[in-house]
Parts: sequence; structure tokens; C-alpha cells
Amino acid sequence: MALMDFIKKQFIDVIQWTEDADGTLAWRFPMSGMEIQNGGQLVVRESQVAVFVNEGQVADVFGPGTHKLTTQTLPVLTYLKNWDKLFESPFKSDVYFFSTRQQIDQRWGTSQPVAIRDKDFGAVRLRAFGNYAYRIQDPKVFHTQISGTRERYTVQDLDGQLRGLMLQHISDAVASSGTPFLDLAANQVEFAAALKNATAESFTAIGLELISVTMQNVSLPEELQKILDQRIGMGIIGQNMGQFMQYQAAQALPEMAKGGGGGSGIAGEAIGLGAGVALGQTLAQTLGQGLAGVGTAAPAPAASKPEDIVSLLEKLGDLKAKGILTDEEFAAKKADLLKKLG
Repeated sequence: MALMDFIKKQFIDVIQWTEDADGTLAWRFPMSGMEIQNGGQLVVRESQVAVFVNEGQVADVFGPGTHKLTTQTLPVLTYLKNWDKLFESPFKSDVYFFSTRQQIDQRWGTSQPVAIRDKDFGAVRLRAFGNYAYRIQDPKVFHTQISGTRERYTVQDLDGQLRGLMLQHISDAVASSGTPFLDLAANQVEFAAALKNATAESFTAIGLELISVTMQNVSLPEELQKILDQRIGMGIIGQNMGQFMQYQAAQALPEMAKGGGGGSGIAGEAIGLGAGVALGQTLAQTLGQGLAGVGTAAPAPAASKPEDIVSLLEKLGDLKAKGILTDEEFAAKKADLLKKLG
């Protein structure tokens, strides 16, 4: 009976893996009903590594080349199986092949905006996406931490986890790069390098090497992009935050002056008047004409030339047309200026 079992067994003379094009990272050689011959050959091609695993414990690791399987070439397996000089032929062992080729053009990107801290804007939610490339650096670690006993483990199986690692370190990358958000688009190479440095250790922990990271685009959510566009438009006025807030108030005043929210007319007029006073003071400072405030009885700005007075009247007329000055306020300022002409 033992002789018949021995005859029925299939013996493996050559163990090898011809990689396919489906992005396989790890592949287990089929051993069902087969055993390895003493002196059999292991063929490991370039960009491959082969690992022998005995009862779940990683044993010998082989790089590219043709290897004759003996107790001399399988020292760890020899020790684990308590072979003295020659292992009993045939024998069984799990053999896994790993691809060490670069896995290029892998995509990373933010499905939802990611909050970062920016020195100019404070908290900012941004979107970004790009590419990265990696390869298996330590097959033993990758086997124990990721692929395990699966017959096949692919790039697609790993995609979600690696994408998460990239996104997890975006905030760290922005902070370490020291690049303000407004300059990120012009410094994509620096940001990508910072993201690579921030993420590389997490890849190493699972047996991978993060080879390269690129960033193709970085942007704000639409509502924040509108605010950014407004701030860029403030260039002719100045870049400090106080002026930016004044600019926003000026943009909102025409609607506020129409009714202050569509409720009580008195409340709307109060809101419009309050905003008008604040903007009047701002415009007075900006124009340098000495207006102390729209709602006060401050004296009209000094104007020594008739053309200056006419120009100021035109500006006050624009403010009245926009609803910033009331008819009474405009009439009072106009009377003061006309006295200057007399």
C-alpha cells in the first residue's frame, strides 16, 4: 500500500513562476498532491523573489537565479524539519513567489476635502490628487503582514489600503513643506516630495518601498474658491485681512440696503444704515478725504479746487446710487461741498 501511494505521487523537478499581466504581487506555487524532489530546481526570474514557508513559518528566501534544492541551499528549512544531512525525498513545503517590479501609475486622491492648517487662511479644506509608484522590498514582512496564505494577492487588493495611507499623511506633508496654500500649485514638486517623506515609513512597515509620488492638481472646494477669488481681487486695495473683510462688506451692502433680509422694513433700514456707517468710515479712510462716518455730522472734506469738489460730489453720488448713502445724508454733504464753491 505504501508503495502504491509512492507511485501515485507527483514529484516536482522545477519550481518557477511566469508572471502574468494582471498585477499579481504574490503567488503561491500549486502543491496539491505534489512533493518536491531532493535536488529539484527552483527558478527565480529577475524582479522576483521566492520564499519557502514551513507550517506557516517563513523559512528560506531566494533571489533571482536557478537554485538546486538541497540541505545546503535550504538551511532554515533543514533546521525546522530536523534534517541531519539530506532531507527525505520527496518533501512538501509552501512556496510563494513575489513580484519586486515597480508598480507604477497608482492613483491617489481625496474623495472628500481634507482639512489642513494654512498660515495665511487658517483652517482650509483642500482636494488633491496625483500618482505614486512602489514595489515589494521585504517579501517576508509583506507575507506576514499583508498577503498571508492567499493563493494570489494583487495590486488591486492592496489599492484601498495604500490610498488611505497617502491621504492620511497629506496634512503632515503640507505642514512639513512649509508651503502656503496659495503657493502649492506652483510648488507641486516640493509638496509631492514632502508627501513621499511623510508616507514612506508606513509603506516600509508592510514590506514595501514607496519609490515616487507626484501631485497633478490641488484645489479648494467651490465655496472656498470663490472667497479666494475675492481675496485675489483685493490686490488693488491691499492684502491684510481687515481690508478683505471691508471688501466683503461692500459686496454685500447693495442687497442689505434693499431690505435687510426681507423681514421688517425698519430692521432692514437699521442693518443697511449700520453697514453704511462702517463702510462710509472705511471709504473715508481709503479716499483720504476726512469723512468721519456716514451717519455723523462730520464736516465735509476740505477741497481747495472746484474740480476736486465736483469729483467728490460724483463719488458721493455713486454711494447714494448704490444705497450706501440716504438722500438726506447725500443732501447734507452736497450742501457742505457747495458752500466751498461759493
